[in-house]
Amino acid sequence: MTLAPSIVNQVAVLLGRAPRGLEDIAVAGPAGEPVVIRVASLVEDKPFPTLFWLVDPVLCYRIDQLEAGGLIKQFQQRVDLESNLQRGMRHDHEAYIALRDSFMRPAIRQRLDSLGFGQALVERGVGGIADFTRVRCLHTWYGAHLVKPNTVGTMLDTWWRLEVE
Repeated sequence: MTLAPSIVNQVAVLLGRAPRGLEDIAVAGPAGEPVVIRVASLVEDKPFPTLFWLVDPVLCYRIDQLEAGGLIKQFQQRVDLESNLQRGMRHDHEAYIALRDSFMRPAIRQRLDSLGFGQALVERGVGGIADFTRVRCLHTWYGAHLVKPNTVGTMLDTWWRLEVE
């Protein structure tokens, strides 16, 4: 699928650079503006494990502030203590890998294999995370969450609801 130049330009403005590997708009806002983009699994002959990329500037800024305030560490402490969150995250990573694989054309899969990266995307989940018990970039988790709900995204939604109350 070829995206309209106006959409590609919108994404470029949001990223502050020309998008690489842009395949689709995974989530659009009320006026059709890109919120989450879908990126190819192979970009410039390198594996790219981040299938979904959050580009909404308001959400990105909010998450920047939370990360700067130590929310990743707080979430990680909860995950370390709660086996249900650990199971949820493992399931999220496995589902993400399967979804990323479902978008991969055979030619891309063959190219990854020929470059020696055949296993790279099979072993890495949300945002390229190899350790399925670690909370890393909330932007990546939340972008994926907006496409298909996940454990860390749900934790972030709950955090925001508690902030408002």
